[in-house]
Amino acid sequence: MAERLKYFVGGEWRVSETDEWYEITNSSTGEVMAEAPRCTTEEVDEAVAVAKAAYPAWRDTPLPERVQVMFRLKTLLDANLHDLSVLLATEMGKTYNEARGDVLKAIEVVELACALPVTMQGDSLMNVSTGFDTVTYREPLGVFVGIAPWNFPAMIPMGWMFPLAVTTGNTFVLKAASYVPQTALKMAELAQEAGLPDGVLNVVTCSRHEAERLLTHPDVRGVSFVGSKAVGLHVYRTATAAGKRVQSLTEAKNHALVMRDAPIRAAAHRIINSAFGCAGERCMALPAIVVEEEIADELVATIKELAEERRVGPAWEADTEMGPLVNAGHKEFVEGWIEKSIEEGATPVLDGRELSIEGYEGGYFVGPTIFDHVTEDMACGRDEVFGPVLYIKRVKDFDEGVEVINNSAFANG
Repeated sequence: MAERLKYFVGGEWRVSETDEWYEITNSSTGEVMAEAPRCTTEEVDEAVAVAKAAYPAWRDTPLPERVQVMFRLKTLLDANLHDLSVLLATEMGKTYNEARGDVLKAIEVVELACALPVTMQGDSLMNVSTGFDTVTYREPLGVFVGIAPWNFPAMIPMGWMFPLAVTTGNTFVLKAASYVPQTALKMAELAQEAGLPDGVLNVVTCSRHEAERLLTHPDVRGVSFVGSKAVGLHVYRTATAAGKRVQSLTEAKNHALVMRDAPIRAAAHRIINSAFGCAGERCMALPAIVVEEEIADELVATIKELAEERRVGPAWEADTEMGPLVNAGHKEFVEGWIEKSIEEGATPVLDGRELSIEGYEGGYFVGPTIFDHVTEDMACGRDEVFGPVLYIKRVKDFDEGVEVINNSAFANG
């Protein structure tokens, strides 16, 4: 039986009372590594209550002392970089180098938190009016919540969200991604080792139903979310209606415009790296290419050639250039989009659905996939697929190319 993970509240590793568990799989083999709890509403409420109770003492801790915790945390993260990278690659499917980059990006924000004695300073202005001076302070507010996606298990929850929230004097409840929580839990363990007081950081795994409570909880002051557009809109509307501060970052469909004077092979290399890096499971991937008709055939042929050379394999092997998708459900989702693309009339150039890796037949692999002659009336050319699928749109000139890109519902990365 797989290990059942505990959740982290008040400096304690707690056993959930739930009867529902999420399977955490090794993306490269399909084997179940562990199970994460669907924490109950009462357990999620307790996480908020503990964070609220920890807030006054942490708020009153001098900023230089809070920063010292971050300095110690950075040292521990540096020392554990390899182990964290292997863990992340195993549970999420990124290659080792991509996973290492994920952890390093989290460490960068911990380093930024170490600079808060300078960056958190306020402002003052004398004589703003007769007899009046103004002074601005930057103060903590209370309990903040992070709702993290599964595609960057270190960088987003333990980089973008946690370090700055707590170093500024707030306390934090993280709803880790239920299918890839082990990286965040390990980093929480290191934060505790670094001297972060009990209750300042709390980590739960739960469903949308329990997470809904975090959006409206009267003791939560703000929410940070990264994920899909539909859920992001719901998070923003619900939490702002409840008076919370909210940042909600959602999906994308980035385009690149390739003109007739582009160096074809160099452009194709860069397209391949951007489209198929992290197996396309990132909002800054490049899933759509807009190319002038005059060079389209040559560019498509070159991209296909390079894509076929890309080594797909288990995430932790040094020479793997593209790992598996995160889990069986997402593999099915991406394969569904490939089938839909064919049904919509896009021309398949390369189909990665039949890929099988010897010795890793149970892994969630989809090889690089390319579609040509994608038009604006096709959903596959508009919506985010979040997998290793590249769509090519042909245009007659620069102006039409810019128009196609600007017609996208998403901002371009």
